[in-house]
Amino acid sequence: MSFLKNIGVLPILIVLMRVLFGIGWLLAGVTKLIEKSWFKEPGLFLNEYLIDSLQNHNVPTFYKIFIENVVLEHVMIFNYVIPITQIILGLFLIVGLFTIPSILVCLFMHINFILSGNMNVISLILYTNAFTLIIFRKNIYHFSLDKFISLDTLFTINLNKREKNVSSPSKQKLTSNS
Repeated sequence: MSFLKNIGVLPILIVLMRVLFGIGWLLAGVTKLIEKSWFKEPGLFLNEYLIDSLQNHNVPTFYKIFIENVVLEHVMIFNYVIPITQIILGLFLIVGLFTIPSILVCLFMHINFILSGNMNVISLILYTNAFTLIIFRKNIYHFSLDKFISLDTLFTINLNKREKNVSSPSKQKLTSNS
């Protein structure tokens, strides 16, 4: 890994991963709008998916309760929020705007997709990409709007930065008070 870092390839690979991750989320949202008719037949696809999830043995009991009592009760809200959020997050990740918060929201949504029984190779790859981007978060700001408008310092904690010690009163003040 240090070899990639020394020759400057690691930041380029991480930025490429961020952009591809964003494209994945953008396409997921656009696909829901175009192919699955989320807006032509609102709530139909999502309602059927959730009812099927209740029958799936891989879905934990607590999540089945959540699906029954919360999501199915508000299926129309989720019908519009999910694809629009995926499109916005995809665009944010592609241009590098609000990168860390976008990745965290993607992780939250991904956990919900996995808990609802949507376990496939693409889901696992996107989930792994999100964690990889968080691990290498110092490199995700190259070629991003976060860096351009200085948001990279807002979302990055610099652990190497030492706080300045509070200086003790100088000897002159002590001697002058005596």
